[in-house]
Amino acid sequence: MPIAPAPTPWAFPACSSWDPDDDLVALGADLEPGTLVTAYGLGLFPMPVTLDGEEHLGWFSPVERGVLPLDGLRVSRSLRRSSREYEIRIDTVFDEVVAACGSPDRADGWITPEFRHAYGRLHRLGWAHSVEAWRDDRLAGGLYGVSVGGLFAGESMFHRERDASKVALLALVDLLHDRYADRRLLDVQWQTPHLESLGVVRRPRADYLESLRRSLDVPLPDPFRVDDQ
Repeated sequence: MPIAPAPTPWAFPACSSWDPDDDLVALGADLEPGTLVTAYGLGLFPMPVTLDGEEHLGWFSPVERGVLPLDGLRVSRSLRRSSREYEIRIDTVFDEVVAACGSPDRADGWITPEFRHAYGRLHRLGWAHSVEAWRDDRLAGGLYGVSVGGLFAGESMFHRERDASKVALLALVDLLHDRYADRRLLDVQWQTPHLESLGVVRRPRADYLESLRRSLDVPLPDPFRVDDQ
């Protein structure tokens, strides 16, 4: 099991008080491991926001949540061929994956040094994980996210070679397809046109939170267990 972090001193607002028309539901708190684990278990994730010219730590629960059904990933023949060209590794270079996802060359970047540090700490406690696509012993792409029980909350992905991030996503879906698959939840925050093309659907907030509740007491997938690393 992951190492339990110190409890958060912060109290998030109850979901019954969230604005039904606003993805942003809270401001403040911190990025300590206990705060992050608590937030993900409540259906929240953090991102920096600018309001009235000031930077804040925002906590989001999208009104329409992006979710990838484990049986809904669209795998083209070319992607299936590409998957045979890469080696999949789990958690071997987590910090490098996060750094690549947060590269300043990427548009609309939000992964600040503070976020990289916070998720690195979460990874070392066994709560955050990377799925990596390697070729010729070089990191070609990957993704990272937070795993709490049966929830895998995907944070970001990147590629340096063709299809590498998609291959990492395919590998993630495959490893989540275990005997608990019907209660696992693969969350990608928002549905974008690119993610929609891969099979991501939108779920109303209330439906998402109910699925999350059912998923939290599911064991982690074997490759993510700390004692297996």
